[in-house]
Amino acid sequence: MNLTNPDTLPGTIAATDDDLSAADIALASTHLTAILGTVFEHGPGTAQAALVVADHATALARALATAYRRNLPAARFIDFDSTAAADVLAAFAALAPGDLVVLIQSTNFRLDGFRLRVELFKLGLKVIEHLHLDRMPGIQGSYYIAGLAYDAAYYRTVGPALKARIDAAASARVDSGGALLTFASPLEPAKLNIGDYSTMHNVGGQFPIGEVFTEAQDLEAVNGRVRIHVFGDTAFMVNCPPLPITLVVERGRVVALENSTAQFDDVIARIRADEGEVWLRELGFGMNRAFTRERRVDDIGTYERMCGIHLSLGAKHGVYPKPGFKRKDARYHVDVFAVTEAVYLDDQQVYRDGAWQV
Repeated sequence: MNLTNPDTLPGTIAATDDDLSAADIALASTHLTAILGTVFEHGPGTAQAALVVADHATALARALATAYRRNLPAARFIDFDSTAAADVLAAFAALAPGDLVVLIQSTNFRLDGFRLRVELFKLGLKVIEHLHLDRMPGIQGSYYIAGLAYDAAYYRTVGPALKARIDAAASARVDSGGALLTFASPLEPAKLNIGDYSTMHNVGGQFPIGEVFTEAQDLEAVNGRVRIHVFGDTAFMVNCPPLPITLVVERGRVVALENSTAQFDDVIARIRADEGEVWLRELGFGMNRAFTRERRVDDIGTYERMCGIHLSLGAKHGVYPKPGFKRKDARYHVDVFAVTEAVYLDDQQVYRDGAWQV
């Protein structure tokens, strides 16, 4: 065995016919170099330890594990599927604050109720999560890897500029091609997911990244129409209807649909059955340029970073508490993606031609 080759270290799983290409793996390694060095300050010569816990059930998981081996030759690698839960937990406990944990999950690791990211943050650890990789087979694995690109100049300039304009705006409008949705209210202070944790207590999260999000301070000040090209279905998968579905919104609630599908009708019916009405809450400004209307992945949590506007349906949004919304009664947060032609904050256009203009 050639121990100088990080791709052949003990624990590496042999390639299979469905694996991603060598070019994909090389690109993933390049992107991870930027993430590890710039975002997590875990470059060559770092004093902090690294632990990678991965399964090998999917081609994308295997590709990411190989890419991490190339970047973290001194790290400890654990095969989740062949390691007892107690041993995984012991490996976490052996780390020191500031060390790095990478979780590569074809599904979502379960450890006897142990909420991985939350508990790892409590230990002061840095965390990179790759989730639900089994939802992104074939070419979607290549799209996912492209989404890992970390352009610090873009994210750390455009993201804060968007936040500044969101926080100062008295209103917002989303033009989805002949349909206009108006937020006639100041917006909540925007939150950033741009790979800059310098002002945050916890370091890390789910990757790929790229989002600025907010919602109306007055939810009932949201009115109009919006055309959506994708929605999250009941299996948390991307559902792309044959034609965009139009949502009619009055006083912050979805009151009618046009060009709907049976699957979307089911989503709406479930929300209404459990919550009584369908609120529109989050206003998300996706920034990840690897994901577009045409270049999609099936995992809704990953596609949420798509460059453009996404919204949430349902009363659930724990980031922005609102009077009258009780956590125990708010059950749904369903992401829907607007056909994003233009976005305005007050009268300033901040999105056109498929890109943010700030």
